[in-house]
Amino acid sequence: MRVLVTGGAGFIGSNYVRQIVDGKLTEISEVTVVDKLTYAGSKHRFSDSTLNSINFVEGDIRDQDKMEKLILNCDAVVNFAAETHVDRSITDPQIFAQTNILGTSTLLEVLRKQGNKRFIQISTDEVYGTVKEGSWTEDSPLLPNSPYSASKASADLICRAYSNTFDLDLCITRCSNNYGPFQFPEKIIPLFITNIIEGRKVPVYGSGSNVRDWLHVDDHCRAIHLVLLKGFKGEVYNVGGGRELTNLELTRNILSSLGKDDSWIEFVEDRPGHDFRYSVDFQKISGQVGYTPQKSFEVGILETIEWYLENSNWWRSLKKN
Repeated sequence: MRVLVTGGAGFIGSNYVRQIVDGKLTEISEVTVVDKLTYAGSKHRFSDSTLNSINFVEGDIRDQDKMEKLILNCDAVVNFAAETHVDRSITDPQIFAQTNILGTSTLLEVLRKQGNKRFIQISTDEVYGTVKEGSWTEDSPLLPNSPYSASKASADLICRAYSNTFDLDLCITRCSNNYGPFQFPEKIIPLFITNIIEGRKVPVYGSGSNVRDWLHVDDHCRAIHLVLLKGFKGEVYNVGGGRELTNLELTRNILSSLGKDDSWIEFVEDRPGHDFRYSVDFQKISGQVGYTPQKSFEVGILETIEWYLENSNWWRSLKKN
């Protein structure tokens, strides 16, 4: 299978590409990566040997002519390309609509014209909004509360419409919060790790009682690949890590692992529209394609902390920008 990975120089997309090149994800004969290389996308997530093993193209998924040429020579598209940071969506919501909605729509239009291609849309559990008790299933209503999650929910609905109207071969995955190496240091886990390394306090929104389910990026990429190979046409799949923590519990875990105490916590004003709790039921993907998370949070977070300790040259320059 020849695969086009859009947004493949971002955190999750680059991990997916590295796993293919390293032989951890099979049945792919050729990988083409297209990425706009914004602040969050970087070729430095790839070694020279990985870059030599893929076709790398700098480009915007809204460029229909370029996408037509790239998709023509592939069998499947895995769409990671997106603006993803909730805080940035509050200060500049329009770019989220342009990339996440119009960009996805452009890809779908190309696929509609060319046909016979598989499309995997990488979405988020944030499209469901917030849940106080229980967990969302794939049939739960979409009730997004931030410009970011609204843009992703809109893209999901466009995918659904193209699947039903034009009979496109597509699936949607909705993941919980990812973590792992090479994550841009604006996200909570790498931000807190790198702040502590730099001798700075960690900013916790509100009381820190908001709850998130944590999913290691390796598990997420394996789930995506299983959906690519085995997912049923037109289906949505939740991808969870099965490890829910309050933000305060997460913060104390990181602090303890680095030999620090609560004096390093700085409670800050909560952000607007901050969802209280995310929790996905991922029985469907387990039953249909055989996914279960393999990396425990306890192991994954220690490995992640170690990675940031050993790779300060990668993230220090990013935090200055």
